[in-house]
Amino acid sequence: MTKHPTSLMTPAYRHPHGVFLLGAGPGDPELLTVKALRVLQSAELVLHDSLVGPKILDLIPASAERIDVGKRAGFRLLTQSDINALLVDAAHKHKVVVRLKGGDPLLFGRAAEEIDALRAANIPFDVVPGISAAFGAAAAAKVSLTDRGLASHVLFTTFSRAPESQFLPGIGLTSETTVVVYMPGPDYFAVSRWLEDAAVSPDTPVLVISKASRPEQTQHATTVAGLAQLPPLPAPAVLIVGRVAHNASDACVAPSYFEEVNSTIEASRIS
Repeated sequence: MTKHPTSLMTPAYRHPHGVFLLGAGPGDPELLTVKALRVLQSAELVLHDSLVGPKILDLIPASAERIDVGKRAGFRLLTQSDINALLVDAAHKHKVVVRLKGGDPLLFGRAAEEIDALRAANIPFDVVPGISAAFGAAAAAKVSLTDRGLASHVLFTTFSRAPESQFLPGIGLTSETTVVVYMPGPDYFAVSRWLEDAAVSPDTPVLVISKASRPEQTQHATTVAGLAQLPPLPAPAVLIVGRVAHNASDACVAPSYFEEVNSTIEASRIS
């Protein structure tokens, strides 16, 4: 039997210690990495975002302290400075501290600010990547973000009404750009106008995916113009904007797929 060299297993993997910025993925616990699961189950304290999937939170040991540091409906429970201070303080009191973020911690997760705080305090930390919402949503909807002849590049962005965030018109979007909009918020009319102001054609296909990979996943296919009339889907949601979404529909088959996979795995364990 082939054995994996122990040199390939980092000390953080074998003996978790310190602070871990850990990606929870889009919500399906089967999409966690092996390292993420091992670190999470070794945690003594977990600071988690509000939108981390409930099945992921169920994997936290009962002995671990949990602190919800996310926000709901625009109301932030703690400021980023508060979270930074909590991480630093917890690192002095616990062997394994997990900062649990939905998706991947390095993409729209404010990881840079937490990394700076940990470095300034000389606290050891590690980053455990996760499957970002864009990839979880695209996989669940069976839509490729790139496609020869349709899309040669992808832009990941968030929607914000702040004047300084209205940057899309200046980056040279083309018909071959797939735009993935994270955190579109509750006002899809504003997002539609924002995209049109960036010279995205009103008839460009848009796929809205809510709670990707979870049993309650929903999705809706429309266009940039049609987005203005669409009631918002429950958060977390992402928009896939571009020609790659032209064959997408409102059919939602991903949850049954994941349930089938999980059932197969469970059956194999029992047998």
